[in-house]
Amino acid sequence: MTKTASRNNENPINLLESLIGKARSLGAESADAVMFDGQSTSASCRLGKIEDMERSEAQDVGLRVMIGQRQAIVSSTDTLPASLDMMVERAVAMAKVAPEDPYIGLADKALLAQPPFPDLELYDETHVSPEELEATARRVEDAARAVEGVTNSEGSGASFSRMHTVLVTSGGFAGEYRSSYHGFSVSVLAEGENGMERDYDFASARHRADLETPEDIGRSAGERTVRRLNPRKPKTARVPVVFDPRASRSMLGHLAGAVNGQSIARGTSFLKDMMDKPVFAPGVRIVDDPLIRRGLSSRPFDGEGVAAEALDLIKDGVLRTWLLDCGSARQLGLQTNGRGRRGTSSPPSPGTSNLYMAAGDASPEDLIADIQNGFYVTELIGMGVNPVTGDYSRGAAGFWIENGKITYPVSELTIAGTLKDMFKALIPANDLEFRYGTDAPTIRIDGLTVAGA
Repeated sequence: MTKTASRNNENPINLLESLIGKARSLGAESADAVMFDGQSTSASCRLGKIEDMERSEAQDVGLRVMIGQRQAIVSSTDTLPASLDMMVERAVAMAKVAPEDPYIGLADKALLAQPPFPDLELYDETHVSPEELEATARRVEDAARAVEGVTNSEGSGASFSRMHTVLVTSGGFAGEYRSSYHGFSVSVLAEGENGMERDYDFASARHRADLETPEDIGRSAGERTVRRLNPRKPKTARVPVVFDPRASRSMLGHLAGAVNGQSIARGTSFLKDMMDKPVFAPGVRIVDDPLIRRGLSSRPFDGEGVAAEALDLIKDGVLRTWLLDCGSARQLGLQTNGRGRRGTSSPPSPGTSNLYMAAGDASPEDLIADIQNGFYVTELIGMGVNPVTGDYSRGAAGFWIENGKITYPVSELTIAGTLKDMFKALIPANDLEFRYGTDAPTIRIDGLTVAGA
């Protein structure tokens, strides 16, 4: 299957500058434009047979125009000149009748990133053919199915993509960067006395050379699945809970939502009154760093052209800042810290880049060693978190801990607590790895209610 869109081969910066110039000639006082020019190829496989091969190419352009305190955003995947002219006219006409917003506007010139932009090694020149993707999808599934006890497959996939990101503003910013992505995954099933279980694994990287082998990922997926066979359901208890890194990273997602500038401005965050106060235990550090070399969420500038820099959200357990774009910063009487994210069909909004929790001192084994009864979580299910109150209740599966050791598999459990209490009780291990773009080590949280039988 192939997907394409009408494309314009003009130099992207020149094209966006032309759009802004046309908008200003029609009455726009300021404007910015963004383009995402991408190509991707993917292959999927199940039970050794290729089920699907897809290739797509698209140029997606977004234009934001501002007249006074009114703004409008229009986007198009048809980048031929006549279509872009219509897009500009529509954007200006919409801006003239849009409701006023006192917080809109471009970034201050003093905050804009200046060339040369840092080379973060986000782009891999290596080309991957469809045949290579098919072979990878087969290899990762074959390795998973070869694990003793695996009985079926939900399928595997391999993908390769490239993206050219371009941003131009009427405030004097023009920047672009290229990025690439390589990845593959597999999900398999095993059947035991108590029914079937499934699990998965995957690998992703900016550069193909940084990927694990398909055989390692496939074997990991198969072994994870077989380990989950014949789960039990322990009695409801209040116990220590240890989160595997694949599950612990969800805590950072809850934190990011709670310190998002828009949530703070609206008063809809359980952390809205916690600036410069302890939120985590002393020693805990949480960082958002867009400048990590080859990072999955790295970028040399944000969605408003503001220079990228590392930011401590939590330092020594204390909340130090919000995630701010220009709009949320103005609403709070602050200055953006370069966390603006931008699509083509919506205005900038705050978000994270490479978000991670720094490693602690103890090993995962040390965190578990003194637990007489506890829960080791490998999978979280559902989204039972209230961002306003911080109440937390999520389904989970994993393994029971007895006498300091991970023992038998468990499933259909529910973990309950409040994020404020959970954050303060959190202890990180020393096994941080950068795999997802949002990363945390193994963590331990005492005193959670685990609802089972």
